[in-house]
Amino acid sequence: MSYNAIIVADAAGSVNATGMGFPRESMNTELSSRRRPRSLAYELVDALGDRIRDGALAPGDKLPTEAAVMAAFGVSRTVVREAISKLQAAGLVDTRHGVGTFVVGAVPATGFRLKPEAVSTLRDVIAVLELRIGIETEAAGLAAQRRTGRDLDALRESLDGFEQAVRAGRDAVPQDFQFHLGIARAAHNPHFAQMIDMLGTMIIPRARERSHESKSERRAYLLKVNAEHESILSAIAAEDADAARAAMRTHLANSRERRRRAALEKDE
Repeated sequence: MSYNAIIVADAAGSVNATGMGFPRESMNTELSSRRRPRSLAYELVDALGDRIRDGALAPGDKLPTEAAVMAAFGVSRTVVREAISKLQAAGLVDTRHGVGTFVVGAVPATGFRLKPEAVSTLRDVIAVLELRIGIETEAAGLAAQRRTGRDLDALRESLDGFEQAVRAGRDAVPQDFQFHLGIARAAHNPHFAQMIDMLGTMIIPRARERSHESKSERRAYLLKVNAEHESILSAIAAEDADAARAAMRTHLANSRERRRRAALEKDE
């Protein structure tokens, strides 16, 4: 797929990004409605990352210019640059100075990946959480032993973004996923990050849940979740592998037990 097939300018000079899977009339609605640049960057990462994973942007394709992406998504240059930086960190794109940014590749379509229908029930969600406990507990321990200053900065940014999203009334799923993916990367064993990336945002239970809580209850719950995240980050920053494992296990086990209780209540 060529660059021109991804984004081209029409005769009037406006940007046409329908080749990326976004209808012209709805292109700016979702992203421009969010005001915080950091949150916008996460949304743009998700949007572009999804296009890479589903093949709309193929390996070797050159990404649109910053100006084209700004026009297509209604965001600032700062947001675009931050999103590209995160895509680079995820290994999805590579920037060649003076040439442009190119798609490196993504998980093959035949690779293991959670589909929405695979987590359609509470029991499905619990099963995924059990898998995550096995993988992410060890990833947290390794991250405490191997993390760099850059890893810590990325994790801090994710948690700051999480809190900002919650206080703005959003569910913070992209920021939550980025935090857990960041820990997998900080383990500096590529298989951990590849596994979390393959599982995708479906690993975050509330990505598929309909909440029956009030806004204040939901906000309190999400802030509690982020407090658990803070405990994990503190242990990783302190290079305490045992504490990091324990904090991650507690965090995921709390989520599992919450869904177990909900499943029991539903069966009654």
